[in-house]
Amino acid sequence: MRYLIILNDPPYGSERVYNGLRLALALRKREHVQLNLFLMADAVLTAKAGQKTPDGFYNLERMLKGLVTRAVPVGTCGTCLDARGLAETDLVPGVHRSTMDELADWTIAADKVFVF
Repeated sequence: MRYLIILNDPPYGSERVYNGLRLALALRKREHVQLNLFLMADAVLTAKAGQKTPDGFYNLERMLKGLVTRAVPVGTCGTCLDARGLAETDLVPGVHRSTMDELADWTIAADKVFVF
C-alpha cells in the first residue's frame, strides 16, 4: 500500500507532529509499504537541522533522519520555507524543498492519506 502523511503543526508545543512521525516510522517497518511525508505550514520547522532538545525529551530531527535513512521521501513546502526564512541548506540532509505539484502527485498516487 502507498501512504502519504502530511504534517501541518509546529514541531513542538503539541504532539501532533511527534505522533505523525511515530506512525510514519511504524509504517515504514512494514513490508510492501510505500510512504511519502510532506511538511507544510509550521511543520517545515520539523526539518530544521541542528535541533537541541532537553535530555529525555523527544527529538524530531532524529525521528526524521530515521525516515530519510529508510528511503522515505520527505518534501517540504517551498512557500512555507520561504515564509519562515528557511533555505534548503537549513534542512536535515535528505529532506528536499518541494512544491504543491509534487504534493498533488503524491496525493493522487496514495491509497491512504493521513493529515496531522
